[in-house]
Amino acid sequence: MDSAKLAGRASAEAAVAAAPGPDETLAAPPDLTAAAFFDVDNTMMMGASLFHFARGLAARKFLTATDLAGFAWQQLKFRVGGRENAHDMQASREQALSFVAGRRVSELVELSEEIYDELMADRIWAGTRALAQMHLDAGQRVWLVTATPVELAQIIARRLGLTGALGTVAESDRGVYTGRLVGEMLHGRAKAHAVRALAASEGLDLRRCTAYSDSANDVPMLSAVGTAVAVNPDQRLRDIARARGWEVRDFRTGRKAARIGFNSMLGASALAGAVAAGLAYRRRDRS
Repeated sequence: MDSAKLAGRASAEAAVAAAPGPDETLAAPPDLTAAAFFDVDNTMMMGASLFHFARGLAARKFLTATDLAGFAWQQLKFRVGGRENAHDMQASREQALSFVAGRRVSELVELSEEIYDELMADRIWAGTRALAQMHLDAGQRVWLVTATPVELAQIIARRLGLTGALGTVAESDRGVYTGRLVGEMLHGRAKAHAVRALAASEGLDLRRCTAYSDSANDVPMLSAVGTAVAVNPDQRLRDIARARGWEVRDFRTGRKAARIGFNSMLGASALAGAVAAGLAYRRRDRS
Protein backbone atom coordinates (compact mmCIF):
# COMPACT_ATOMS: atom_id res chain seq x y z
CA MET A 1 0.00 0.00 0.00
CA ASP A 2 1.11 3.57 -0.71
CA SER A 3 2.83 4.95 2.44
CA ALA A 4 0.64 8.08 2.48
CA LYS A 5 -2.53 5.94 2.36
CA LEU A 6 -1.17 3.67 5.07
CA ALA A 7 -0.38 6.67 7.27
CA GLY A 8 -3.85 8.10 6.69
CA ARG A 9 -5.62 4.83 7.52
CA ALA A 10 -3.53 4.31 10.69
CA SER A 11 -4.21 7.88 11.80
CA ALA A 12 -7.95 7.50 11.27
CA GLU A 13 -8.03 4.24 13.21
CA ALA A 14 -6.11 5.82 16.11
CA ALA A 15 -8.41 8.85 16.09
CA VAL A 16 -11.59 6.80 16.22
CA ALA A 17 -10.20 4.56 18.97
CA ALA A 18 -9.26 7.51 21.19
CA ALA A 19 -12.20 9.85 20.56
CA PRO A 20 -15.06 10.15 23.05
CA GLY A 21 -18.67 9.65 22.03
CA PRO A 22 -20.05 12.61 20.03
CA ASP A 23 -22.39 13.71 22.80
CA GLU A 24 -19.42 14.45 25.06
CA THR A 25 -18.08 17.34 22.94
CA LEU A 26 -21.12 18.66 21.07
CA ALA A 27 -23.20 21.55 22.34
CA ALA A 28 -26.19 20.73 20.13
CA PRO A 29 -27.97 17.66 18.75
CA PRO A 30 -25.40 15.87 16.62
CA ASP A 31 -25.16 16.50 12.90
CA LEU A 32 -23.78 13.09 12.06
CA THR A 33 -22.71 13.64 8.46
CA ALA A 34 -20.82 16.96 8.79
CA ALA A 35 -17.51 17.71 10.51
CA ALA A 36 -14.66 20.21 10.53
CA PHE A 37 -10.94 19.51 10.16
CA PHE A 38 -8.30 21.91 11.47
CA ASP A 39 -4.58 21.94 10.79
CA VAL A 40 -2.60 22.78 13.95
CA ASP A 41 0.65 24.61 13.21
CA ASN A 42 0.04 28.31 12.47
CA THR A 43 -3.67 27.54 12.02
CA MET A 44 -4.88 26.55 15.49
CA MET A 45 -1.61 27.32 17.25
CA MET A 46 1.01 30.03 16.80
CA GLY A 47 4.19 28.37 15.57
CA ALA A 48 5.08 24.72 15.15
CA SER A 49 3.81 22.29 17.79
CA LEU A 50 6.73 19.91 17.18
CA PHE A 51 9.21 22.72 17.81
CA HIS A 52 7.50 23.66 21.09
CA PHE A 53 7.48 19.98 22.01
CA ALA A 54 11.22 19.75 21.28
CA ARG A 55 11.86 22.73 23.54
CA GLY A 56 10.01 20.98 26.36
CA LEU A 57 11.95 17.77 25.79
CA ALA A 58 15.26 19.63 25.79
CA ALA A 59 14.38 21.26 29.11
CA ARG A 60 13.90 17.77 30.52
CA LYS A 61 17.20 16.51 29.03
CA PHE A 62 15.40 14.15 26.66
CA LEU A 63 17.01 15.84 23.65
CA THR A 64 20.65 16.74 23.13
CA ALA A 65 21.90 20.20 22.21
CA THR A 66 22.50 18.92 18.68
CA ASP A 67 18.91 17.66 18.38
CA LEU A 68 17.51 20.99 19.56
CA ALA A 69 19.74 22.93 17.18
CA GLY A 70 18.35 20.82 14.33
CA PHE A 71 14.75 21.56 15.32
CA ALA A 72 15.58 25.28 15.63
CA TRP A 73 17.23 25.35 12.20
CA GLN A 74 14.23 23.65 10.55
CA GLN A 75 11.86 26.12 12.21
CA LEU A 76 13.99 29.04 11.02
CA LYS A 77 14.06 27.72 7.44
CA PHE A 78 10.29 27.28 7.46
CA ARG A 79 9.76 30.81 8.75
CA VAL A 80 12.08 32.36 6.19
CA GLY A 81 11.11 30.20 3.21
CA GLY A 82 7.42 29.87 4.04
CA ARG A 83 7.18 26.23 2.97
CA GLU A 84 8.21 22.74 4.01
CA ASN A 85 10.12 20.35 1.77
CA ALA A 86 10.62 16.61 1.59
CA HIS A 87 14.19 16.75 2.92
CA ASP A 88 13.16 18.70 6.02
CA MET A 89 10.21 16.40 6.64
CA GLN A 90 12.51 13.38 6.41
CA ALA A 91 14.95 15.01 8.83
CA SER A 92 12.12 15.69 11.30
CA ARG A 93 10.99 12.08 10.97
CA GLU A 94 14.47 10.73 11.69
CA GLN A 95 14.87 13.00 14.72
CA ALA A 96 11.48 12.02 16.11
CA LEU A 97 12.11 8.31 15.64
CA SER A 98 15.55 8.48 17.21
CA PHE A 99 13.97 9.97 20.30
CA VAL A 100 10.98 7.65 20.74
CA ALA A 101 12.63 4.33 19.84
CA GLY A 102 12.65 2.12 22.93
CA ARG A 103 10.56 4.50 25.03
CA ARG A 104 7.15 3.74 26.45
CA VAL A 105 4.04 5.27 24.89
CA SER A 106 2.78 6.21 28.35
CA GLU A 107 5.95 8.22 28.93
CA LEU A 108 5.39 10.29 25.79
CA VAL A 109 1.77 10.91 26.73
CA GLU A 110 2.79 12.15 30.20
CA LEU A 111 5.44 14.45 28.72
CA SER A 112 2.98 15.76 26.15
CA GLU A 113 0.50 16.74 28.87
CA GLU A 114 3.17 18.70 30.75
CA ILE A 115 4.64 20.41 27.70
CA TYR A 116 1.24 21.46 26.34
CA ASP A 117 0.47 23.26 29.60
CA GLU A 118 3.90 24.91 29.74
CA LEU A 119 4.52 25.96 26.14
CA MET A 120 1.42 25.55 23.96
CA ALA A 121 -1.74 26.46 25.87
CA ASP A 122 -1.11 30.20 25.56
CA ARG A 123 -0.36 29.98 21.82
CA ILE A 124 -3.84 29.02 20.61
CA TRP A 125 -5.35 31.49 18.14
CA ALA A 126 -8.56 32.75 19.75
CA GLY A 127 -10.13 33.34 16.34
CA THR A 128 -9.47 29.80 15.14
CA ARG A 129 -10.67 28.36 18.43
CA ALA A 130 -13.90 30.32 17.96
CA LEU A 131 -14.34 28.80 14.49
CA ALA A 132 -13.97 25.33 15.97
CA GLN A 133 -16.54 26.15 18.65
CA MET A 134 -18.93 27.36 15.94
CA HIS A 135 -18.90 23.86 14.44
CA LEU A 136 -19.35 22.21 17.84
CA ASP A 137 -22.30 24.52 18.56
CA ALA A 138 -23.84 23.37 15.28
CA GLY A 139 -23.58 19.75 16.42
CA GLN A 140 -20.63 18.93 14.18
CA ARG A 141 -17.57 16.98 15.26
CA VAL A 142 -14.22 18.79 15.08
CA TRP A 143 -10.92 17.04 14.39
CA LEU A 144 -7.34 18.28 14.36
CA VAL A 145 -5.21 17.03 11.45
CA THR A 146 -1.46 17.37 11.94
CA ALA A 147 1.97 15.86 11.30
CA THR A 148 2.57 16.08 15.06
CA PRO A 149 2.66 12.71 16.90
CA VAL A 150 -0.89 11.49 17.37
CA GLU A 151 -0.43 11.27 21.16
CA LEU A 152 0.36 14.99 21.39
CA ALA A 153 -2.33 15.89 18.85
CA GLN A 154 -4.97 14.06 20.89
CA ILE A 155 -3.96 15.94 24.02
CA ILE A 156 -4.26 19.28 22.22
CA ALA A 157 -7.70 18.29 20.95
CA ARG A 158 -8.84 17.17 24.38
CA ARG A 159 -7.62 20.36 26.08
CA LEU A 160 -9.50 22.43 23.51
CA GLY A 161 -12.69 20.42 23.97
CA LEU A 162 -12.62 19.05 20.43
CA THR A 163 -13.68 15.62 19.22
CA GLY A 164 -10.23 14.19 18.52
CA ALA A 165 -7.16 14.31 16.34
CA LEU A 166 -5.54 12.74 13.31
CA GLY A 167 -1.74 12.70 13.69
CA THR A 168 1.43 10.84 12.80
CA VAL A 169 1.35 7.27 14.14
CA ALA A 170 4.58 5.75 15.44
CA GLU A 171 4.60 1.96 15.61
CA SER A 172 4.66 0.42 19.08
CA ASP A 173 4.95 -3.11 20.43
CA ARG A 174 3.49 -3.88 23.86
CA GLY A 175 3.49 -0.20 24.76
CA VAL A 176 7.05 0.50 23.56
CA TYR A 177 7.94 2.44 20.41
CA THR A 178 9.80 0.39 17.80
CA GLY A 179 11.41 3.36 16.04
CA ARG A 180 9.30 2.96 12.88
CA LEU A 181 6.37 4.97 11.57
CA VAL A 182 3.16 3.40 10.32
CA GLY A 183 3.41 4.61 6.74
CA GLU A 184 4.89 8.12 6.85
CA MET A 185 4.39 11.43 8.60
CA LEU A 186 0.84 12.78 8.31
CA HIS A 187 1.67 15.52 5.84
CA GLY A 188 0.44 16.64 2.43
CA ARG A 189 -1.37 13.77 0.69
CA ALA A 190 -1.37 11.69 3.87
CA LYS A 191 -3.64 14.24 5.57
CA ALA A 192 -6.17 13.97 2.77
CA HIS A 193 -6.09 10.16 2.99
CA ALA A 194 -6.63 10.38 6.77
CA VAL A 195 -9.65 12.65 6.35
CA ARG A 196 -11.17 10.34 3.73
CA ALA A 197 -10.54 7.26 5.87
CA LEU A 198 -12.14 8.92 8.90
CA ALA A 199 -15.11 10.02 6.81
CA ALA A 200 -15.64 6.47 5.58
CA SER A 201 -15.42 5.11 9.11
CA GLU A 202 -17.72 7.72 10.67
CA GLY A 203 -20.26 8.06 7.88
CA LEU A 204 -19.36 11.66 7.04
CA ASP A 205 -20.40 13.34 3.81
CA LEU A 206 -17.22 15.18 2.79
CA ARG A 207 -19.28 17.57 0.66
CA ARG A 208 -20.77 18.86 3.94
CA CYS A 209 -17.42 19.04 5.74
CA THR A 210 -15.06 22.02 6.20
CA ALA A 211 -11.27 22.12 6.41
CA TYR A 212 -8.99 24.89 7.68
CA SER A 213 -5.26 25.38 7.11
CA ASP A 214 -2.55 28.04 6.76
CA SER A 215 -0.32 26.16 4.33
CA ALA A 216 -0.34 25.32 0.63
CA ASN A 217 1.03 21.93 1.67
CA ASP A 218 -2.52 21.15 2.85
CA VAL A 219 -4.24 21.80 -0.49
CA PRO A 220 -4.93 18.03 -0.85
CA MET A 221 -6.87 18.08 2.44
CA LEU A 222 -8.61 21.36 1.65
CA SER A 223 -9.62 20.00 -1.76
CA ALA A 224 -11.13 16.83 -0.21
CA VAL A 225 -14.01 18.65 1.49
CA GLY A 226 -16.93 20.79 0.38
CA THR A 227 -15.75 23.98 2.08
CA ALA A 228 -12.11 25.05 2.34
CA VAL A 229 -10.94 27.98 4.47
CA ALA A 230 -7.44 29.48 4.46
CA VAL A 231 -6.51 30.63 7.96
CA ASN A 232 -3.49 32.94 8.42
CA PRO A 233 -2.41 31.70 4.98
CA ASP A 234 1.06 31.67 3.50
CA GLN A 235 1.32 33.50 0.19
CA ARG A 236 0.99 30.36 -1.94
CA LEU A 237 -2.21 29.33 -0.18
CA ARG A 238 -3.57 32.88 -0.33
CA ASP A 239 -3.08 32.86 -4.11
CA ILE A 240 -4.70 29.41 -4.45
CA ALA A 241 -7.64 30.46 -2.26
CA ARG A 242 -8.18 33.56 -4.35
CA ALA A 243 -8.09 31.54 -7.57
CA ARG A 244 -10.50 28.87 -6.26
CA GLY A 245 -12.84 31.19 -4.41
CA TRP A 246 -12.01 29.80 -0.97
CA GLU A 247 -12.70 31.89 2.12
CA VAL A 248 -9.72 33.50 3.85
CA ARG A 249 -9.58 34.22 7.58
CA ASP A 250 -6.53 36.09 8.91
CA PHE A 251 -6.38 36.68 12.64
CA ARG A 252 -3.12 38.60 12.39
CA THR A 253 -2.93 42.34 12.00
CA GLY A 254 -0.14 43.44 9.69
CA ARG A 255 2.05 44.54 12.57
CA LYS A 256 1.21 41.50 14.67
CA ALA A 257 1.93 39.11 11.80
CA ALA A 258 5.29 40.76 11.20
CA ARG A 259 6.10 40.70 14.90
CA ILE A 260 5.22 37.04 15.30
CA GLY A 261 7.25 36.11 12.26
CA PHE A 262 10.22 38.22 13.32
CA ASN A 263 10.17 36.97 16.89
CA SER A 264 9.90 33.37 15.75
CA MET A 265 12.84 33.78 13.38
CA LEU A 266 14.83 35.64 15.99
CA GLY A 267 14.06 33.08 18.67
CA ALA A 268 14.94 30.12 16.49
CA SER A 269 18.07 31.84 15.19
CA ALA A 270 19.21 32.80 18.66
CA LEU A 271 18.54 29.28 19.93
CA ALA A 272 20.46 27.71 17.08
CA GLY A 273 23.31 30.15 17.60
CA ALA A 274 23.45 29.57 21.33
CA VAL A 275 23.46 25.81 20.94
CA ALA A 276 26.12 25.98 18.25
CA ALA A 277 28.25 28.20 20.46
CA GLY A 278 27.83 25.80 23.35
CA LEU A 279 28.89 22.86 21.23
CA ALA A 280 31.91 24.78 19.97
CA TYR A 281 32.87 25.69 23.52
CA ARG A 282 32.62 22.07 24.65
CA ARG A 283 34.75 20.92 21.73
CA ARG A 284 37.37 23.57 22.52
CA ASP A 285 37.28 22.64 26.20
CA ARG A 286 38.01 18.99 25.36
CA SER A 287 40.98 19.84 23.12
